[in-house]
Amino acid sequence: MELSEYKRAVQATWASGDYDRMARTEGLYVTGEVLVRRAGVAAGAEVLDVACGTGNATIPAAATGAKVTGLDLSPEMLAAAAARAVEAGHDIEWREGDAEALPFNDGSFDVVLSSFGAMFAPRHVVVARELARVLRPSGRLAMSNWVPDGAIGDFFSTVMEFAPPMPDFVEPPLLWGDESHVRRLFDGTRMELGFDRDSVTLRAASVAEAVELYSTDLGPVAQTRLAAEAEGRWPMLRDRLTTFFERHNTATDGTVAW
Repeated sequence: MELSEYKRAVQATWASGDYDRMARTEGLYVTGEVLVRRAGVAAGAEVLDVACGTGNATIPAAATGAKVTGLDLSPEMLAAAAARAVEAGHDIEWREGDAEALPFNDGSFDVVLSSFGAMFAPRHVVVARELARVLRPSGRLAMSNWVPDGAIGDFFSTVMEFAPPMPDFVEPPLLWGDESHVRRLFDGTRMELGFDRDSVTLRAASVAEAVELYSTDLGPVAQTRLAAEAEGRWPMLRDRLTTFFERHNTATDGTVAW
């Protein structure tokens, strides 16, 4: 598969499902608020949210009074983000674009954000150079990335057993949660790096709902489910996901918290 073909496939993958419904249900949107706060976004700052999805960090950034641009590869995700912004009463510029080729001049932004977004672009060093390029000399970059040794890492491993292999040029997204890897990515840039590990609790009404939510509304998992159904392997994947949520569940009231 060529790079351009892969990116078209990625667009279609993230357009499937309903990411906004999933994020609202499980409580993921709070992570964007945390990222904006830790980045010190303030009124008047020019801010770019890369691979913004449905506006996880974009909308909280706009709530500070900053001038915010949200960029994503998926027009469907951008449409959902724009609807959320209207609902919240925020004026945000939305741009369809690629984290590996940001359509902005050097030094255009005071703050660049990415909340579980840019980590999914295939070529990590290309993304890192682009993030650094569009920052002003005194700018700040703040990213939230899943770590490989957390529950999300286990979740990805479970799903990937049923997904087709990735092309050779696609680097594992979870490497963005490895400090030594990230340091190598930004080696040679002016960036002074700092790392902080945090956790978030995601929720669903039951194990069965969690399985259905992720396998229907999270694009990559929804696509994996469709492929598994076509191969007669969906019952096996469903059982593996059920076991995953049961293993990581910390709730004791019949709901799921992980």
